[in-house]
Amino acid sequence: MQEFGGALDDLDQALVHALQIAPRAGWARIGAALGVDPVTVARRWGRLTEAGAAWVSCHPGPVLAETGQGCLAFVEVDCANGRVPEVARALAAEPHVIAVEHVSGERDLLITLIAPRLAAVTRWVTHRLGALPGVVTARTHLASTVYTEGSRWRLRALDAAQIARLTESAPQRGDTSVFELTDLDHALFAELSVDGRIGHRALAERCGAGPDTVRRRVNRLLASGMAQPRCEVARPLSEWPVSLVLWGRSAPDGLRAVAQQVTGAREVRLCAGVIGRHNLKVIAWVRSLDDAQRFEVRLAERVPALTVVDRAVALWPVKLNGHLLDENGYRTGAVPIDARAAGRV
Repeated sequence: MQEFGGALDDLDQALVHALQIAPRAGWARIGAALGVDPVTVARRWGRLTEAGAAWVSCHPGPVLAETGQGCLAFVEVDCANGRVPEVARALAAEPHVIAVEHVSGERDLLITLIAPRLAAVTRWVTHRLGALPGVVTARTHLASTVYTEGSRWRLRALDAAQIARLTESAPQRGDTSVFELTDLDHALFAELSVDGRIGHRALAERCGAGPDTVRRRVNRLLASGMAQPRCEVARPLSEWPVSLVLWGRSAPDGLRAVAQQVTGAREVRLCAGVIGRHNLKVIAWVRSLDDAQRFEVRLAERVPALTVVDRAVALWPVKLNGHLLDENGYRTGAVPIDARAAGRV
């Protein structure tokens, strides 16, 4: 990993914003929207990725759970004294554990787990997590509905005309009918989770399929929303370096309306219904620890029907959507995502 200068200039920010809108767009299309030649934007992107400052990942879309082919769980883990780094690294190596965070508050680690079905979650938590050295206790909360997630989060570096130029030519979500994922789909997803911009020819070589077949399958995964590419930026470079986790409670019959109000806040990166002692989980990026408290005040004013009952700050985001991060939030590597691994314990 190359050393990064410590700040995104205007072109870097514009490039990241453009790739947040169109993560797999060609450099000609990105360059045209930014008014920069394709070679320059490609070189800039290479510089950002080499430094771990920005990257394009691909994560499972909420539609997988809706079609009965996936289950999302949030797990709180308590560790023995001095064992947090060891446990965090062990969990980060699991291909179905897509996120690991060392957090403040009443738990040591928060992990996000995907599995093909509920039984696989139970089996992994009981037989793998429960037996992991250094783990004291774990509490599992199942996600019901994901109202918003990080692929919709944006920097605000482009003007309206540039955004329109990128979105008007973007592929539209097409056939959303249910289809069973094949072994090839899973292999493609694993490669895309490591590099969301990998080309069809490289995918074909790595997955042992023809380029035309790969192109069709990838397009179907993306159009259906089963696979969702997104451009990430190292948190210190985003102007919102503090990740705040809130757990809230709302009346069950008003949860959807509350969640829709929450997702309207710019800082919010995740809002998900949870089946547990709380029924809503929110992750927001804020400017400082002081701003974390101000954000909670703003959220209470915006959504009076939501009661925040617990909160935490991410001290070290060990893993984010399959990508490994250092203690400053820069990417250092990746573990290919494979939801089926949870069922192999």
